[in-house]
Amino acid sequence: MNPALGQLDAARSLALGDGRYYGTIIPGVLPIIGPSASASLEVRRWGADFLAEAFASPAWGADEKQASALTVLATLKDYVEGVDDRSVVKSAIQAAASIYPLVYRYIISNPNDAQNWQLMLAIKSNILARMDAAPPGVRICCVKFLQQIILVQTPGVIDPRRPDPNDISLALVPRSHPLIPYVSLEAEGHGLLDRMLGILHGDHSDALLVTATLNSLGMLMQRRPIAVNKILASVFNFNPLKLANSPMTPKNKVIMKSIERTTRALLMNVMKRNPDGPNTGRIQQYLERMHRMRLDVFDESNRKRPAPVEPTDGLDQSKRQRLAANVPVAAPVVPPLPPGPVSFRQLFTLNPDGNTANFDVQAFKDPEQLLRILMPVLQSIDEARLGSAINAVRSRWVNLSKATPRPPSAPNTAGPVVDDEEEYEPDFEPEDAEQIVNRIDGGLSSNNFPDRIPDAPLAPYKLPEAPPLSEQEVQKHGDMTVRRAFGMLGAVDEKEKGKVTKGGFNRLAASDYGRDAWVTILARLATRANAGLDDPEEGIKDEHAVKRAKGNTNISEAVRDGLYQYIMNDWKKRIDVAISWLNEEWYNDTILSQSSHLAAKLNGTSTSAASSGLPKGNYQRTTLRLLDGILPYIEHTDKILLRFLSEIPALDHAILARMKKMADDPERIELAIMVLQYLYMFRPPVRSMVVDTLVDLWRDNDRAQASARKLLVRWRPEVLEQGGGGGGAAADVKSEGVSDKESANGALEVKAAS
Repeated sequence: MNPALGQLDAARSLALGDGRYYGTIIPGVLPIIGPSASASLEVRRWGADFLAEAFASPAWGADEKQASALTVLATLKDYVEGVDDRSVVKSAIQAAASIYPLVYRYIISNPNDAQNWQLMLAIKSNILARMDAAPPGVRICCVKFLQQIILVQTPGVIDPRRPDPNDISLALVPRSHPLIPYVSLEAEGHGLLDRMLGILHGDHSDALLVTATLNSLGMLMQRRPIAVNKILASVFNFNPLKLANSPMTPKNKVIMKSIERTTRALLMNVMKRNPDGPNTGRIQQYLERMHRMRLDVFDESNRKRPAPVEPTDGLDQSKRQRLAANVPVAAPVVPPLPPGPVSFRQLFTLNPDGNTANFDVQAFKDPEQLLRILMPVLQSIDEARLGSAINAVRSRWVNLSKATPRPPSAPNTAGPVVDDEEEYEPDFEPEDAEQIVNRIDGGLSSNNFPDRIPDAPLAPYKLPEAPPLSEQEVQKHGDMTVRRAFGMLGAVDEKEKGKVTKGGFNRLAASDYGRDAWVTILARLATRANAGLDDPEEGIKDEHAVKRAKGNTNISEAVRDGLYQYIMNDWKKRIDVAISWLNEEWYNDTILSQSSHLAAKLNGTSTSAASSGLPKGNYQRTTLRLLDGILPYIEHTDKILLRFLSEIPALDHAILARMKKMADDPERIELAIMVLQYLYMFRPPVRSMVVDTLVDLWRDNDRAQASARKLLVRWRPEVLEQGGGGGGAAADVKSEGVSDKESANGALEVKAAS
């Protein structure tokens, strides 16, 4: 063994134990394995494997990898161009696949380093040239390199609020970069994707290459949504059983099964990641079609020799019977019964010398196991033989009945025998009925019971009263009831939502037992269960005070918490539930407010709720809680917020203040302005509050000044003249705005789309 390999293996073991040592070991081993050293083939194989292992290690930081990647480019170029050994080339290509994104990110930040980029391009060109003519093992490594190039040279989705530092894509490249032209790299990335998809429709004799390509497509669809449609279209046109037209050798069968299973796993993972996606139906159809094709191909190949059409045997009983011949069935020879008393076993045993006569059925502890044995046996019995055996047992039973003497009948003590010509018509009098009952009781007591039960009236039975529940038990059972109700709500099919026969607040809540009925029941349980029972001097709770103290058995708060969690689990599809719930809250608060005003007038008193003129209740608290829960997930394209704020029954400054908070995100400024514009035009009672909110935006948010100024110039121009906000003349801004008619049409289109 080469002594240098022993030292290299020791260094490799040290790095495997702690990934931080890779940064110090690589500069030390490069003079030994690099292009300038006259290293042996074993050392070069070790060097290529070590580099591939180092840059694929997750224990080594990305920044340290990027710094070390520039130092090994010359070594990798020498491996792929100057070494013909297949093992060295495979490991070098794998290392290049891990290094390419790192060098790419480095060049984005350092556009003047053309030397390192030229080395990377030389390695890239050499690997791409091997794609079609290299051995199968090398081509699989080239597929991995292709995947990394496509990921890097196609634009990814960048979220400024949640950036992913590990996602290196074309979106990070400026348009004016001197070394990385945006348009050329994007075109090359899409071309290489087409080249990878072409492997699926080529020769399937190399199953490893096809399955490697299919496994690479899953990562591309997950991280590059822009390429999903192209990849799925190519997979839908892909036939994993293409070799079915070739001779069905064992090798071809294994290849087809391997490719078919990989394809099915790829599409199943796509459906699991996005079960409600637009391509789910097509994927299911493709999987069903592929399943039928697989059954047709492998069932025909595994089918045995069919049975002959014409009968081949005669009428000999010892051979197979002719299919269309009526073979006479010989009557079984029934042995005579033994003298003396006969048991049921001896009565039904027609062949005492057979093996089944001594079989104990009680050995089967599991009745299901016995049934699995008996059913095939009963189906295989000949009907004619079964009939003969039944007749033999019947004749035995008749002979036994005749030979057994009957017990003597009881003497007749009722008097002389009545003539047969007279008809006996019993009259059901109370005395006769009582005699019949006594005779039956006497027979039962003589046979089964030692003494006769004396007649006595039954005392009424009453169940004992249940012990009173403690407050903790009441709270526990109440929470269980609420969870069960929401479980039934989740089990209702959402396709049946909205099927309410009678609208309005006075509709029947459970008229059809659908989704809308359960939502109405729970909303009214939350709002009307304890209506009027709370302390009017308690004051309105804070919108974030949703947790109940220990021992508090308020069922309304439990249902409110359940409704909030149910809506937030899928708030986009359940926004109608939120609107229905808030309508119920507002209606209940309004009714309670009116009742408190009337009671205050009658009593001549003035409560805090009555004097303030505001309904004391939970509508505002619930609305603010829902808004605070939904706003962090609102995207700038989610127009569903417009529907929510336009359909809830009441708005105030606290609710509209959430639009100012949402406008702190630069991407969502236009959505906030659109919501305020729609509310101004189609909800006249809140116009003053909307304009006040726009004024605050214009004064406090520098990025929203331009959008707010376009609306304030028409609705409150005196604020612009006072200054303190965006500045500029009102007349200059008015020319940039749109007309009221255009704004109304745009808002209506957005409302209809949501």
